[in-house]
Amino acid sequence: MIGAGMAIKRKPDLRRAGAHDDATESTRTVLMALGANAGVAVAKTAAGVLSGSASMIAEAAHSWADTGNEVFLLIADRRSKRPPDTRHPLGYGREAYMWSLLAAVGLFVAGAVVSVWHGVTDIIHGGSSLGGYQVAYLVLTIALVMEAISLRQVIHQLRGEAEIYHRDLLEHALATSDPTLRAVFAEDSAALIGIALAFGGIGLHQLTGNALWDSVASILIGILLGVIAVVLIDRNRRFIAGEPGSGALRDAMVARIAALPDVAAVRFVRLLYVGPKLLFLVASVDLVGDAPESHVAKKLRRLERELESDPHIVDAVLTIADPDEADRI
Repeated sequence: MIGAGMAIKRKPDLRRAGAHDDATESTRTVLMALGANAGVAVAKTAAGVLSGSASMIAEAAHSWADTGNEVFLLIADRRSKRPPDTRHPLGYGREAYMWSLLAAVGLFVAGAVVSVWHGVTDIIHGGSSLGGYQVAYLVLTIALVMEAISLRQVIHQLRGEAEIYHRDLLEHALATSDPTLRAVFAEDSAALIGIALAFGGIGLHQLTGNALWDSVASILIGILLGVIAVVLIDRNRRFIAGEPGSGALRDAMVARIAALPDVAAVRFVRLLYVGPKLLFLVASVDLVGDAPESHVAKKLRRLERELESDPHIVDAVLTIADPDEADRI
């Protein structure tokens, strides 16, 4: 029986779905979101000051938080792609989750807390008369279009990957090991819902003359951002702690190893994410026959070269294991 420790880069062949390389597309997705959020943040801030709308101020805080978060996501994308070295033989992939976690915390603090606080403050102090409705509606409409364009890009990428993994879009957004893709999808989706809430709050304020509706919309936007932030924080926490590969990935890897020459049976397999689309694999197998130690060593080296010929495998190390080890697949 042989124990195998292998670092495997599980980078799906997205060419089957007609998509670009996923690393390049993820960067493009984040850059599009950054540009959209920065432009929308400036417009919403101006509209919030001119109109005095609590929900518009909440939306401005939301967009500024998203803009800052995209910067964190770009840092995450860049730092996590550094190659392995002697201090980090499995690479720097987990940095993506750390920086994405900071982005999620920023969304909670700068977006959710500010929005709820502003709405509650307006309710306590009775709010104020709204002016410049047309400006508010115009800015929200522009924001709606820009956020929709950004969301369309991330949905395009998500759908292509989801088809490969046989998942629906939302399931893949939650399960993907790419934290930047998940964060942009969550933020853009929340942005569209937040714009709808702001439209409703301002519209009801205009129709009834009661500023309470605008303040309530601000609070609801804050709660929405809080929920999104908690979900993102939890997903990044799990990947930092060590998220195992899915059952489907494990089954595929068992089949991949079992198909290797001289492998009689696969006894043990564990997969652990060490970065976006980067897995560490530990496996134990039975070799065919009962060859002497020198021949076993040659077989191990040959199996390593066979595994490393796969473009998705960055390193493979096979060692002798305890022959009494029980099956743990």
